[in-house]
This record gives sequence, structure tokens and C-alpha cells, in this order.
Amino acid sequence: MNLRLVGALMGVLLLSACATRAPAPSVPPGRAPGPAPAPAPGPAPATPPAVPASFAELKGWTEADHAAAFAAYRATCGVARDPAAAEICRRARSGPERLGAAAARAFFETQFRPERLQGEGVLTAYYAPEYTARTTPDAEYSAPVRPKPANHAALSGRADRASIEAQPAPDALAWMRPEELFFLQIQGSGVLTFPDGTRVKALFAAHNDLPFSGIANPMRQRGLLAADNTSGEAIRAWLAERRGPEADAIMRLNRRYVWFRLAPDDGLHPVGAAGVPLPPDHAIAVDLSRHALGTLFWIEAQAPILTGAFPTYNQLALALDTGGAIQGPVRADLYLGSGPEAGVEAGRVRHTLSMVRLAPRVGPDLAP
Repeated sequence: MNLRLVGALMGVLLLSACATRAPAPSVPPGRAPGPAPAPAPGPAPATPPAVPASFAELKGWTEADHAAAFAAYRATCGVARDPAAAEICRRARSGPERLGAAAARAFFETQFRPERLQGEGVLTAYYAPEYTARTTPDAEYSAPVRPKPANHAALSGRADRASIEAQPAPDALAWMRPEELFFLQIQGSGVLTFPDGTRVKALFAAHNDLPFSGIANPMRQRGLLAADNTSGEAIRAWLAERRGPEADAIMRLNRRYVWFRLAPDDGLHPVGAAGVPLPPDHAIAVDLSRHALGTLFWIEAQAPILTGAFPTYNQLALALDTGGAIQGPVRADLYLGSGPEAGVEAGRVRHTLSMVRLAPRVGPDLAP
């Protein structure tokens, strides 16, 4: 997909939630971030076998930006642990750092074979937000960015958002607008800017181990927002206009609470579960019980349900992250980048999804 300026993360945040991890790991489940979460324990659920496909039948394949996809692939393919995938990554990195569109397309077509996953799922999106913050609270910036508490183990699974917010915050790392802190917690990490121009990264430190619950559906069911207008910006605007007890009551429907740590802003995109910075438009979070990190996919997404959404997303993306709401074989959360434009787009992404796995053409003996 390529940083279009349309939808925003909220559809996802609120209807799902994924993650980015902290910079040396940043974001986790819920959208939430955190050190790269491990795949769910126990045997992986049965996944229907993929069906062989051809590049000619992939929607949008010929129009895709293969040069940008190759750059993203070359930068991150080293996370793959499959020997055949590792060999293709070595080939990509042994040649020119950048390829033209035709050469990049030829690389993918000669090195991989498409396998379509059966069934349809959902594509959502996420981003790395940027918010203003203060070092001391006031009427507007009244929500503390809290560090991981010393008694985290005792709180884990016991204290919900309401009970945590009721406690004083003498050790607050920063102060934010309540609705923006809420969205930061959904995303799992972001950048905070202070009045003197200082910029720091707020990185996932821990959460309270309660399930993530989106607020879009409850707001729709209560008639607070129209069914086709539960995008991120619509929800955030509603919360901002009703800042105080009314907005707090809605946000507390999501009992999960995220604590943070601060780090210098290095200007890089957040690090996902794979341990590498996420390339915008070409990184997805997937269910790690179904797919391995580093797997290359062609995603085809259409039929959006939210107003203002970009109509289709047809592009190459690598599995580089995961999230608590990302479950099932045909389910993906697309990383769109950082800042408000990426946020607007991400909040409008809730599309019907088909996924095609690009499997290495080389066999176990790594023969071409």
C-alpha cells in the first residue's frame, strides 16, 4: 500500500488492535506493543492447505510498486529462519541495494511461487502516533503516562483501567490529553513532543494482562456514532468533545491498561516482533501460531466498511509483527508509518482480505 492519506488506525484500534514493539523492541497486543510476543503456547490450530496460484491472477500485481517492496524485503528478510527463505534473502542482499521496477518484479517472480490461502478474513491497519505532551498536568493534559509499577506482578490480571486511573501518579513520565493517551495505549508506542521541542519515544513497558476490548462496537450499539463512522478520527473527536466523566466511561470499556517507558527519539520506525524496524506499507502483523515471522505475502483487500477508506490494498508485505487481536490464518494488520496522516488512514482500514503466501522456489537443498 503506499502511504495514502486516507483512513486511520482507529478502525483497527477500536475494532481490533495490534502492535508495534519497543525500539530495541516496541508495541504489543491489543494493538499494544511490547517485547516481541511469543506465539501462543500449545499446538497450532489446523490451517487449511494453500492453493497454488499464478502471479498473473494476483489482483494489482502488475501495477504494484515492486521497487519499494524489494527495498523493504531486502532490509528485513534476514529475520526468516526457513533455510530456503534465508537463501533467497542472501541472494537479494548480494546484489544491488536497489532495483528498478522491472528487475524487482522479476526477482519476486523467479524466486517465489504464489500459494493462495483459503477463505477470507479482515485487514486492519496501525501506525506510530505522534502526540504533544507536558511535564506537569493541567486541565487539558490531565492523563499521566505511567511507568511500569514495581508491583506489576500483583496488579497483573487484577487491576483494570478504572482502578489504575483512580490511583495518584507521582512518578508520571509525562502528561497527555486523556483520549490521546488512550490511543497511544492501543498502538503501543509513539512519539511525544514537549513545548520546548524535545521529542521522546514512549515505548511499551507492560500491560495489566486483561483482554483488549475495542470501543467502536459499543459506541455504535449505543448510537453514539453512525455505523459507518467509527473511524479513529471520529472516535477521537467524540472523546475529545466530551473529555471528562462521559469520555472516561467509554474508554474504560477497554479494561486493558498499558504502561510505558521513555527513550530518545532516534527517528526510526518502531520495531516489531521480528526485532527490525517496520517498513511502512510493507509490514504486517499476523497470527504467529499460523505464520512464521519473515514470511512474504501478497495481500488483496477490498470492500471497506468505513467512510472515507481507500478502496483497495493490493501489495507485497512481510510478516514482521503480531498482536493480541490478530488471530486466524487470513488476518493481517498493516503498518502504515508514523504521524497524523498515517493515523487517519489506519483508522479507516477494515477491509475484506485475501492472502497469498509467496513460498521460496528453492527446496531444502537450496538448489535454485
